[in-house]
Amino acid sequence: MSELLQFVLAGLTVGAVYAIVAIGFTLIYAASDVVNFAQGEFVMIGGMVTAFLVAGGWPVWLAAALSVLVAVVVGVALQKLALERARGADPVTLIIVTLGASVFIKGVAGLIFDKRFHSLPGEFGREPIKVLGASVLPQSLVVLLCALAMFCVLWLFLDKTLPGKAMRASAANRLAATLVGINVSFSVLLAFVVSAAFGALAGVLITPITLTRYDIGVTLALKGFCAAIFGGLGSPIGAVVGGLALGLLEALAAGYLTSTYKDGVAFIVLILVLLVMPHGLMGSRSVERV
Repeated sequence: MSELLQFVLAGLTVGAVYAIVAIGFTLIYAASDVVNFAQGEFVMIGGMVTAFLVAGGWPVWLAAALSVLVAVVVGVALQKLALERARGADPVTLIIVTLGASVFIKGVAGLIFDKRFHSLPGEFGREPIKVLGASVLPQSLVVLLCALAMFCVLWLFLDKTLPGKAMRASAANRLAATLVGINVSFSVLLAFVVSAAFGALAGVLITPITLTRYDIGVTLALKGFCAAIFGGLGSPIGAVVGGLALGLLEALAAGYLTSTYKDGVAFIVLILVLLVMPHGLMGSRSVERV
């Protein structure tokens, strides 16, 4: 029982990060119909910038705040300088644009920083906490609690604020939103800002546990995309469910089968979901009447 709980806690910790990345995919896709494969780079920026600033003597909270700001600037630049200029292009072209942006950001990060793994000090200690026989790091609990807080803030933002409602309206029907006076371009930009900020925060939270490097964005983007498809691309709740489920499946597969092919679990799930339920667990079916 304790062994199972150990795997579950580890899976939920990593799954929370996958869920945050998946939410970034979902927000941007819902607002602009763009699948942003540079989403994982926001997580990398959050971890790397914070790690280097902390190594230079900055307080963790100030370094984390600056890393979020850097990620937001990169997200705005991606939307304004690349995707907005390619507006009207077919989906495959837009995907290629985001993949190119991911490669570019990774290359710049490799030049600015270095190519070694980096960590952050655990602000809440590194002594494991015993939970029903399982050992869990304090940072893992911090990741779970902060992820829960981020999900609640996102729900309140989308459901209770005018900018959030405008973003939802733009995602539901861009033409109708424009006709009632909503600035759709601003809503799309806001989706990139929120996605970049959430991604950077995820990078700050997970770095004390899993380490970070200039090239981790690609893997996180693929895992987040698989989680978004699993939960239902376009559904924020589905992104959370898909991310947590994917983290649990990876942890259980690594614990009870083998850790060698742990990273392949996400892609097996993606293939199965696309074959069995292409709309995901909580995705809505689109019906077109002719």
